[in-house]
Amino acid sequence: MSNLPRWADVVLVPLICLIIAFAFCGILIAAIGQSPLQAIWIMIDGSFGSTNGLGYTLYYATNFIFTGLAVSIAFQASLFNIGGEGQATLGGLGVALSCLLIPWPHWSLALLGALAAGAAFGAAWGFLPAWLQAKRGSHIVITTMMFNFIAYALMNYVLVNLLRPMGSMDPASARFDKAYNLPKLGDILGLVGIPFSSKNPANITFLIAIALAVGVWALLWHTRLGYALRAFGKQEKAALYAGIDPVKITIYALLLSGGISGLMAVNAVQGAAHRLVLNSVEGAGFIGIAVALMGRNHPFGIVLASILFGFLYEGGSQLAMGTTIPREVITVLQALVILFTGALPYMVQKPLEHVFAKRGGGK
Repeated sequence: MSNLPRWADVVLVPLICLIIAFAFCGILIAAIGQSPLQAIWIMIDGSFGSTNGLGYTLYYATNFIFTGLAVSIAFQASLFNIGGEGQATLGGLGVALSCLLIPWPHWSLALLGALAAGAAFGAAWGFLPAWLQAKRGSHIVITTMMFNFIAYALMNYVLVNLLRPMGSMDPASARFDKAYNLPKLGDILGLVGIPFSSKNPANITFLIAIALAVGVWALLWHTRLGYALRAFGKQEKAALYAGIDPVKITIYALLLSGGISGLMAVNAVQGAAHRLVLNSVEGAGFIGIAVALMGRNHPFGIVLASILFGFLYEGGSQLAMGTTIPREVITVLQALVILFTGALPYMVQKPLEHVFAKRGGGK
């Protein structure tokens, strides 16, 4: 538990982590003979300087909102689910089967079917690790990690042997019916007179992700299930004394977490690729861990952190095209931000607690 005021824990700690991360990035860029100011300007201008760049930023952010919320729900119950990558991968299979096998009469119904299938497949992939943790005492970190590799292998088999069109050498499914293409974010904003480019993959799924963030907030802080999840995560013995079943809570938490991870595939598979490809998740399941940590496991913070990581992805692409900075260095820059903002908040939190304690003691 942090001894910081809530506003400092939610806002100040991530902000200082971000400043430190960008300072190290600037040092690294300067060390290879490039201008840090020019690099950051290229990233900002490429990610937010046009509606097309903003669209790509929001597309990536949409993936991270889903996976960040998924990780957050498990964290609330003190369960470290690092299987979001595999759960989103299987969610993609559900989305693809829904779009390939069912003749939907309209894109809206196809979207509802894809959401249901993606969530069901993702939740199913989270169920067995949850059961093993709750019933057999298996460590959730190990089981969810191993299930990622099983998901990769299973997806490879399904795409190569079952879903690949005859004569195709590409390990991918057939393209979905064009009638199932989701409305672009630019088209939706255009209906209310807001000019926005449609030459990017941002689509209606972004709005669904925002709505889901509100729903997760309501679930966690305004329902009995949310209270049970948080109580179990804070103090298991007290939760047991209050009558909360640890087996049910563990399974519920992982089902919710896996289901939300599976929803991410709707954006990547139906919304962008319009088919199932081998690596449709593209690491978003792992990025969700850093997003949840930086967002302090709060849906609002997760949305903001997701936009930041969307900026890093799109800004990194713009940096690779607009400078001579090697792609490997750009990957290191992204990793530094993830390291400081996602993995090392306590490095900042403890000194801040000391500062706030001294200020409080001096009053």
